[in-house]
Amino acid sequence: MADVAVETSASSAAPPLGGEEDLIKITTLAASKVNEIRQAEAIENEMALRLRVVGGGCAGFSYDLYFDAPQDGIDRELQLNGVRVVVDDMSLMYLMGTEIDYVEGLQGAGFKFNNPNVKSTCGCGSSFSV
Repeated sequence: MADVAVETSASSAAPPLGGEEDLIKITTLAASKVNEIRQAEAIENEMALRLRVVGGGCAGFSYDLYFDAPQDGIDRELQLNGVRVVVDDMSLMYLMGTEIDYVEGLQGAGFKFNNPNVKSTCGCGSSFSV
């Protein structure tokens, strides 16, 4: 999924978090696109969608999104809108309350992270700081 555009946007306040289903959200459209990609690329069912935050980019952090096998004892596994998602605890700190959407526009299409923890983003929208 390296050719998928990733954009982040900052929100002014973090939403209140309830149960595990509120840790991260994925919209119906984004879930549909993930499942479409899974089917088109013949991704095995044991692979889950991995969400990661990694150091890098001009603002300090960037998102990483790909299919991967869950790591026992390291990952938290979530079922989000019909998509099996895995995320490590370090990344989860930065992703709490994030909603992942899929957008299409004149400048292309891709997954958009609406992350309430973001304080600023870079000009290209592919990295962020907290």
